[in-house]
Amino acid sequence: MVQDSSPTLHNLGEDGLLVEFGSSLMMEANAAAIAFRRALEGLRLRGVTEVGSTLKSAFIRFDPVALPHAQIIPKIKELMADRDWLTAPMPEARHWELPSCFDGDFAPQISEFSELSGISESDLIAQLSETPLRVLALGFAPGMPYLGQLPEGWNVPRQTSLTPRVPVGAITAAIRQIVLFAVPSSTGWRQIGQAAWRGWDASGGPDQFLTAGDTLRFAPCGEGAFRAHLAAGGLLIERSSP
Repeated sequence: MVQDSSPTLHNLGEDGLLVEFGSSLMMEANAAAIAFRRALEGLRLRGVTEVGSTLKSAFIRFDPVALPHAQIIPKIKELMADRDWLTAPMPEARHWELPSCFDGDFAPQISEFSELSGISESDLIAQLSETPLRVLALGFAPGMPYLGQLPEGWNVPRQTSLTPRVPVGAITAAIRQIVLFAVPSSTGWRQIGQAAWRGWDASGGPDQFLTAGDTLRFAPCGEGAFRAHLAAGGLLIERSSP
C-alpha cells in the first residue's frame, strides 16, 4: 500500500493540533509520528504543554494565550516540511527484554488464537521471542504499550465479547499487534501469555516505563522460573541492541 508522503494538519479545538502521517497503521507512518514528536520536543516551544504520538499521528497541546494559533501553526508547518517524515530514520531507542510465560493459566487463549491464525502454538511463541517489537504507542491506560507489527498470519480480529479481567502483564493479541496490559482490565483481545512486568507504577523509576519507539522482546521461560520473576516484582531488562 502506498501512502501520500505529505502529512496533514488538523485543528483539535482551541488548544490542540494533530499531525497525521497516514490513514491507517503502517510502520512507516508510526515511525514518522514518533520521529516528528521527538523533533517537536527538541524545539522546546514556549506555550506547548503536551506532545505525544499515536499509532500514526503526533499530537500537540498548547496554551493559545501564550502561543496563539497564528504563531504555532507556521512553526508546525515548517517542521512538517522539513523532511520526508515517512522515510526519516527512527530516533535513538531503548531496547528491552521481558521474561514471559506461554503455558497453562498464564496463556488461557493461546490455543484459540493458534487455531484462528493457523500458526502453531510453538511457532507463535518462537515468532514473539525472535521479533523485536516496536512500542507503537501508549494508550487505553497509563503506560500501556501497543506493540507491533507482527506478520500477516497474526491478523486475527478481536473477540466479539469481552474477557472480564486480564492481569497486569497479560500479553494479548489481535490485528497483528500485541497489547501488554499495564493494569488489570477487561479486554476484547485474546490473552496468549503473561509477562513478568509490574505495569504502571507511579513510584517506579524511568527505566521501568516503556516509551513509543522502544523495542521489546518477550523471553519465554517455564512456569517455575516465571513465578519466581513475579514474586520478585517483575523484571524489565535493558538490552544493548534489538
